[in-house]
Amino acid sequence: MTVPRNSLRGFLAQARSALRGAIETSQKVTIVIGNESADLDSMTCSILYAYIRSMAPPRNAFSPIYIPITNIPKSDVQLRPEFLELFKHANINSTHLLTLDDLPELSAIKSKLPPQNTKWVLVDHNALQGQLGKIYGDRVEGVIDHHDEEGKVPTETGDEPRVVEKSGSCTSLVTEYLRPSWDLLSGLGMSSGAAHAQNDSLSDDDAVIKTWDAQAAQLGLASILIDTANLQDKSKTTGHDQEAVEYLEARILSCPKFAASFDRTKFYEQIDSAKKDIGGMRLEDILRKDYKLWNDKGQKLGISSVVKNIEFLRKKAAGEANTATADDAFLVALQRFATERELDLYSLMTTSTSAEGHFQRELLVWAFSEAGIATAKKVATESSDELGLEGWQSGEGKCYDHDGKEYWRNVWWQRQVQHSRKRVAPLLREAM
Repeated sequence: MTVPRNSLRGFLAQARSALRGAIETSQKVTIVIGNESADLDSMTCSILYAYIRSMAPPRNAFSPIYIPITNIPKSDVQLRPEFLELFKHANINSTHLLTLDDLPELSAIKSKLPPQNTKWVLVDHNALQGQLGKIYGDRVEGVIDHHDEEGKVPTETGDEPRVVEKSGSCTSLVTEYLRPSWDLLSGLGMSSGAAHAQNDSLSDDDAVIKTWDAQAAQLGLASILIDTANLQDKSKTTGHDQEAVEYLEARILSCPKFAASFDRTKFYEQIDSAKKDIGGMRLEDILRKDYKLWNDKGQKLGISSVVKNIEFLRKKAAGEANTATADDAFLVALQRFATERELDLYSLMTTSTSAEGHFQRELLVWAFSEAGIATAKKVATESSDELGLEGWQSGEGKCYDHDGKEYWRNVWWQRQVQHSRKRVAPLLREAM
């Protein structure tokens, strides 16, 4: 059974109903899920893949519909202002998003959603982590990802893709994979050149479909532009990203409703500005907004990525603590965040723009166990040149370096700014 053509809003409502029905009646279900940091890329990958795939499924599809799950609780959606801004362009809102709250509680999930009744497709990661990984890891039968290969997905995935390639955004790879199906659905051999040929004599049905396509295209386009800085970051942008942007932009510009007013740069700046609008959040929420956890070789590693510099976070901590100095308040807050999660190793990665207009990164690494300390020291020694690590001081002229038996800590300027968490995380994990 093929899901009929629908808007994103209509599809997500149908997906929620189908998931609820599968849980209540023990029916088969295919779940598409991004990684646990649930950033813009993971969210849009899962929705876009599930949306097109449900309307153009493989012949022997495991279930009639693909269910996109954003890998966070529903309450955490409010920590992602870029989601809320983007949803306006796709004619959806936060209530339409399916999250972990739409799955059964972990204590009952195996009985209400038996593993044998599920098939999982991973996007923007290639190893299902945490409790879901323990329960459903053997049910992963498809992947599209742009991170380092972890070898957790079977080599043969049948009717589902097995794509693990480098690109600035995973959404670019998803778009590339879906393109033939999407073209077939729309009755278009869509090319970038066709985008500028507006058709004023469209039928009502054609106009509706073009609107739906343009809304879905904006959802995907936002992730690619954010991950590649509007295709200007040459260290991240690949041919996959450039071609996907051309294709998605063509879909937008072929829609009379959006063509006249759409401007790629303004669209990018609007989403980017929303993503950086974290001033009203508590420090703990900022740290967990884009947080990823790994559990390797008996060590727990957590990494927070933040779109403001440490100076911003110090002031935020001081304002919340009221009494302590900015340095003390900041370090106490970080230690509490890490110890509550029982981490052996915690890393904070920041991005910001210098007064001279240059993109910059800071890297903090804090180890709390003997094994974690050994890992941190190994990375600090062996990866210093690759990451371009240089000495750092706080606004009060304080270094955070500490080398003791209970913990080890260091902070650097990371001058090789092309290395994001996609590179730093593997370095830390390899050292484990």
